[in-house]
Amino acid sequence: MKVKLLYTISVLSVILVLSCSTSNSKAISNNAISTAHPLASLAGKHMFEQNGNAFDAAVAAGFALAVVEPSMSGIGGRLQALYHEASGKVGGVDASTQVPMHYKSQEEKYAYGYETIGIPGVVAGLLKLHGHHGSLPLQTVMEPAIRYAEEGYQILPLEAKRQQSAQTIFEQFEGTKTHFLNSDGQAFQAGDLVIQKTLAYTLKQIAAKGKAGFYEGEIAEKMVEDIQANGGILTLEDLKNYEALHAEVLEGSFQGTDVYALNLPSYGAITIQILQIMDQLPPPATEEDWAKQFDRVTALAYTYRKHQQNRDSLDKILDVKQAKVWADEIEGAELKLVAEAINSMPKSWTAAVGHTSHLTATDDWGNAVSLTQTIGPNMGSKVASKDLGFLYAVSLGGYLGEYKPGDRSNSHITPTLFMKDGKVLLALGAAGGSRIVTAVTQVAHRYLAQKHPLDKALLLPRIYPFQDTLWIEDHEEVRSLNAKINPKDYPIKRINQKARFGRVHAISYDSINKKWTGAADPDWEGTVEYYTQP
Repeated sequence: MKVKLLYTISVLSVILVLSCSTSNSKAISNNAISTAHPLASLAGKHMFEQNGNAFDAAVAAGFALAVVEPSMSGIGGRLQALYHEASGKVGGVDASTQVPMHYKSQEEKYAYGYETIGIPGVVAGLLKLHGHHGSLPLQTVMEPAIRYAEEGYQILPLEAKRQQSAQTIFEQFEGTKTHFLNSDGQAFQAGDLVIQKTLAYTLKQIAAKGKAGFYEGEIAEKMVEDIQANGGILTLEDLKNYEALHAEVLEGSFQGTDVYALNLPSYGAITIQILQIMDQLPPPATEEDWAKQFDRVTALAYTYRKHQQNRDSLDKILDVKQAKVWADEIEGAELKLVAEAINSMPKSWTAAVGHTSHLTATDDWGNAVSLTQTIGPNMGSKVASKDLGFLYAVSLGGYLGEYKPGDRSNSHITPTLFMKDGKVLLALGAAGGSRIVTAVTQVAHRYLAQKHPLDKALLLPRIYPFQDTLWIEDHEEVRSLNAKINPKDYPIKRINQKARFGRVHAISYDSINKKWTGAADPDWEGTVEYYTQP
C-alpha cells in the first residue's frame, strides 16, 4: 500500500512538473529591440542577456538614449509609452511634461531658455514602466546609461551635427556650455569621446532612490535653485507632486487587426483615424495613387487635431462608420479642405525638423513596449543646469501651444500596436514632430496592406501634406521608388532631405518562424539587436 502511494505521488509530481513546463514554455524564440542609437540597443540587449524582459530592455534603452542622444530626448523631457503584457493586457503610460502651478500665460513667446521649462516627466515614466512590469533591479537596468555617462562614449556624426547647430545658443547658458561644449568652447565633433560625470551622478541618485532621487531631495533642490535664479518658475512642490499616469488606450481596426494607440497628450486618435479611412478606400494601384490617397486622408485627419479633447469629436474620429463616410467623400472628390493658417498653429506643428526618439522592445514571453520620448525641439530648451548635466524640454512659451497650470503638453507622439487574436503583429512609433503620425501610418500601411517586408516598409518613400501642397520624400536613396506625379497636374513639392519625414523604429512578429523581426529607420543611426536564450 505504501509503495503504491509513493508511486502515485511520483507520477503526480512528474505530471505537475510537465504541466508547469508546458504552461511556461515560450511561444516566441527570441527577444528584440530597435532604437535610434547603437549603444541604446546594446543596453536593451544586455537586459535580455540577464533574463530581463521587454520592459527592462526598454527602460535601459530609454535611460541610455538620455545620455548618448541628448539632442533628441533626455531625463528633462517627456514620454509616452504603449505596451502589451504577455498576460494579454494592453496599457499605456503618460509622462508628458506638465505646466507648473504658478504659470501665467505671457504675451512674449519663447523658443528656448529657462522660461520654457516645465515639469520633466521621463524619469517618472521610465520608473513607472520598470516598477510595474520590470523583472531586474533598477540599478541593473540603469547600469549601461550610468556607464556611458561616466566612462564616456563616442559621439555619432548626426548627433554631433545637431549639437553644432545649437552652439551659439549654448554659449548663453553657463550650465550648457559646461556640459555641451568642449574645453576650447566648441561643440563636439563626430568621434569625440564625451564624458558626463555630472550626469552620471544624477543618474546614480535615481538608481539608488528611485523617483525620490529625482523629484525630491538634492537633485530637485538643484533644479529649482538654478531655474528660479534664471527666470523660470519650477518649484519643489511641482516636482514632488508630479506623477506618471496610466494613459488612456484607444482602439481601432485596420486590415483585420486591432489597432491600439494613446489618447491625449498623444495623438493616437489621429493615427487610428487615418488608418481606418485608408481601410475604406480601394487599394491604390500605383505609387501615385497611394501618395494621393494618403495626402487627402491625412489632410482631413489633421483638421481634427484641435478637436481631440472633445469627447463627442473623439468618438467621431474613432468611428469606423464615419471613416467610411469620409472615404466616400475623398473617393468622390466631394471633400473640400481649406488649409489652416500657419500663424494659428503651434510652432511644433510647422517646425522643419522634429526632434524626438522612439524605441520598440519585445521579448520571448510576448511582452511588447513601444516608447517615445523627447525634449523637442533640437536640444530642447538649450538649458542644462551646471550641477545636474541634462537638458530640459521646451514645454512653455508657445512652442507646443497655450496651456494653463497643471496641463500636460500634447504632441504628435503616437506609439502604436497592431494585434490579432491577442498577439502583437507589429509594434512601432516614430520621431519627427508633426511627421510622426504620417510616418507611423504610412509604414504600417506599407507593411500590413501592401505586404512589404518590414525593412522595406521603412525604406519606401513617405509623404506629408502641408497647406495645399503634397510634400514628397525625394532624397537619393528613395528617388527611383517614388511617385511620378506631374506638378502641373497636382500641387507637389519634392524634399531632398533625409530624415525629414519621420524616423521609425519597429518590430514585427514572424508567425511562420515564431520570432521577432526588427527594423531601424534607414535615415538614422539606430540599430536592431536580438537575443535568443541559450
